[in-house]
Amino acid sequence: MIRSPLMTVMLDAVMKASRNLKRDFGEVENLQVSRKGPGDFVSVADHRAEKTLREALEKARPGYGFKLEEAGVVEGTDKSHVWHVDPLDGTTNFLHGIPHFAISVGLEREGQIVAGVIYDPIKDEIFAAEKGQGAFMNNRRLRVAARQEMIEAVIACGIPFIGRGNHPQFLAELGAVMAATAGVRRMGSAALDLAYVAAGRYDGYWERHLASHDIAAGLILVREAGGYVSDTEGGADMLTKGSVLCGNETIQRELLKIIRRAAA
Repeated sequence: MIRSPLMTVMLDAVMKASRNLKRDFGEVENLQVSRKGPGDFVSVADHRAEKTLREALEKARPGYGFKLEEAGVVEGTDKSHVWHVDPLDGTTNFLHGIPHFAISVGLEREGQIVAGVIYDPIKDEIFAAEKGQGAFMNNRRLRVAARQEMIEAVIACGIPFIGRGNHPQFLAELGAVMAATAGVRRMGSAALDLAYVAAGRYDGYWERHLASHDIAAGLILVREAGGYVSDTEGGADMLTKGSVLCGNETIQRELLKIIRRAAA
């Protein structure tokens, strides 16, 4: 694992927030839940974890700004640093008792993501990366999968739900990817989808209609694991456009071709 002052700060904050999440997951049927919008929920657990993360990060790095899932944008006095924080990525999984969710924290410095931590508290897997230092899962160095043929690849995706996204467009893309690959998976956590690409568990991944806090940490994980990342149009504007498409060099290129053709 990376041993740097910045990574220590990020890991400490994430581990503090995870304690309540694990407890709340065990009592998910008792959580007070409010509806944020069609098919999208926010729970007491979200707010509690976000508060813990914000307090820990503010104490360690005063002045840094935030882009938070629940509280939104918080301007800092240090304009060159912004934390992108998702206290519970995979909220719907969490609320349905599905043990697949994560805490995600990424740090943006002068417009570039320079560090990221994604923690799956149920499996006790910490995915961490810092620019130029590589990507790790717990104490194991990560590399993206080496497969070169789409016919052998397993690709992850996000499925738009009620009130979100372009459903016909997604169905066209899904049909095209299904016809070209060994399988498609939808697990419900963008942060873990990116972490799994970095770990070589998935060969590629694409999704639209994401927020920066969903993907900031995962972007640097994939890159530091030797992967290639773009938005779904092939550009480098993932955080602004809210879309991502990634894999190793070959899979990313071929997946992009398939998605472009299907979306045309």
